Amino acid sequence: MYWQAGRFQIDLNQPKVMGIVNVTPDSFSDGGTHDNAKDALAHCEALIEQGADILDIGGESTRPGSPAVPLDEELARVIPVVRAARDLGVPLSIDTYKPEVMRAALDEGADIINDIWALRQPGARDAVAAHSTCGVCLMHMHRDPQTMQVQTMTGDVVHEVWRFLDEQVKLLREKGVASERIVLDTGTGFGKTVEQNFALLARQKELLALSSLPWLAGWSRKSSLGAVTGLPVDQRLGASVAAALLSVQRGSAIVRVHDVRDTVAALKVWQAMRAQERPAQA
Repeated sequence: MYWQAGRFQIDLNQPKVMGIVNVTPDSFSDGGTHDNAKDALAHCEALIEQGADILDIGGESTRPGSPAVPLDEELARVIPVVRAARDLGVPLSIDTYKPEVMRAALDEGADIINDIWALRQPGARDAVAAHSTCGVCLMHMHRDPQTMQVQTMTGDVVHEVWRFLDEQVKLLREKGVASERIVLDTGTGFGKTVEQNFALLARQKELLALSSLPWLAGWSRKSSLGAVTGLPVDQRLGASVAAALLSVQRGSAIVRVHDVRDTVAALKVWQAMRAQERPAQA
């Protein structure tokens, strides 16, 4: 299996690590750490050195209750980073829901659109469809960032997430976007209770059985990890790595993380164990 992502065909037969590059002053975990192009580029280079397969660049925080960022400000944050990072040799993903940012980033050499709104904003599907090869990640989100934790989901969370994502895939396919360009994300923490988030992880194989498309998991430093460990956001490394590994064990093809080095190391241990499992199972 591979993911067609702009300039790259990403081999998903082995799990891939997407490193988070927040060019924001207010992200829930690392806001303000590298919120200018120079510092963001240095962070990109560091993540690649640590083993990141993909970089995910975002200019607007989507933490619960976060305010929207004006278009011009988001463009000013992310486009200089795309220009600086496009020759680093790895796929560049843009974490945005604004079609104007999508088009501008793709024009500058970005390879993937990672959209928490699953391209539901007016013009977003057209922006992706107009590019012949870019990858896209469609994420499930209940309500919106301002209200998603005020009134969380109800019903069977696995069924509801699948129903939503299946509909978004169909709408995108109607625009002529090939299946090999599409990845899905359950949207950990986006309008779900702690129990619902862990239900999606526990029952992830049910979702994989419903779709041949690859899945991305984004558990890194999330509040659900804090809820079960009692740890603040800056002490959730171990929990984040554990969640990433559990996601991969249950079939995720890509994990989106802040802590690239530790996640890569954990996956290498898992892969070494798996390499010795296969002969015994043959």
